[in-house]
This record gives sequence, structure tokens and C-alpha cells, in this order.
Amino acid sequence: MNNPAVDQYIEKAQPFAQPILIQLREIVQHFCPQVEEKIKWQFPCFEYKGKILCSMAAFKAHCAFGFWQAPLLSDPHQLFEKGREKKGMGDLGRLNDVAHIPAAELLRPYFMEAMQLIDDGAKVDRPTKAKPTAQIEVPDYILAALKEQPKAQATWDAFPPSCRKEYIEWITEAKRETTRDSRIATMLEWLIEGKSRHWKYQK
Repeated sequence: MNNPAVDQYIEKAQPFAQPILIQLREIVQHFCPQVEEKIKWQFPCFEYKGKILCSMAAFKAHCAFGFWQAPLLSDPHQLFEKGREKKGMGDLGRLNDVAHIPAAELLRPYFMEAMQLIDDGAKVDRPTKAKPTAQIEVPDYILAALKEQPKAQATWDAFPPSCRKEYIEWITEAKRETTRDSRIATMLEWLIEGKSRHWKYQK
């Protein structure tokens, strides 16, 4: 059954990304009809028997798809990006067109093997400690805006570095001053309400 939160995630994605996400979702549901859709870490995850089977995400210029069990999969068709060739999140590279999604029949053995691993109780070893978040400088204009809004400042101070970084990157990426000012105003509004940058995708 489709999760409305995932529907919303797809609707909010860039136009190029929407058909990619829709097709990836259909492939997952085809091979695993009993899958449960969740939003975790701010992007769609698909669970099989309570365990994460795979996930997908949309970014500014590409989409990503990955299997949680990827380190244990045999990769029979050599679809996975590995090591130095890996260009980002996910296992299938940067997907910026539906034509870049491997054929469903090529993906079949990956889903079958991943589900079997979950059935067998196999565990994927992943780091338990999060890497320290690199310090990021807060521009003076953001500090000045926060100073004018004590409630926003309080939320900002309570946020972990990762949440602050999301706002800083969003604002500093603006190419025009008017866009930057508009994003600062939105940030203050959301902070006053206690919201993170990606609150719309959080359950």
C-alpha cells in the first residue's frame, strides 16, 4: 500500500526526478508486494518483514537507489558502483533519467537475494558511531537575522550541527540576493515553529 508521506516526497521532488522515483517505487512493489513504505532519514525506505530492503532519494540533479543488504549481495550483473567509482549515495550511480534505471529483469535477482538475506536473518555490519560533523561557518547575515528573532535563535541553538548545516547550505547556495533573503525569511519562520530544514519529509 502506498504511504501518503512517500507520495508527498515524490510530489515535492524536482520534475525530472518524479518519473524516476515513480518507476523505482513500482519496481520495488512488483518484486516485493508486501513491502511497507516508510520515511526514514528524510527519504523513502522500503521495509520487508520489518527490515529495510531498499531506499530511494531525490537530489537537485539526480536520484539514488540502494539496497540495505548491498554489501552482502553477489551483484550478478555488476550494477553496483563500488570503491573509487562510487559517485554518491545509493548503489546504482546517479540516476537523472528513467533510461538509467536497470531493466526490471536485471534487478530481479537482487531483490530475491536481498529478501532471502532478510529471511535468513543476515545482518549488515555498519558503523555504529556517526562521523563527527565538520564545523561549518555561519555567515554574518544569518547570525544577524537570528539575533532579531529570539525564538528562532533558541531553536537554532538547540539544533544539532547537522540541522544548522542544512539551513546554512540552503541559504548560501542562493545565487541571487533576493532569493537568499527569501530563504532567510522562510528559515526564521520555520525555526520559530521549531522546524528543521526538511520538516516536510519527516513523519
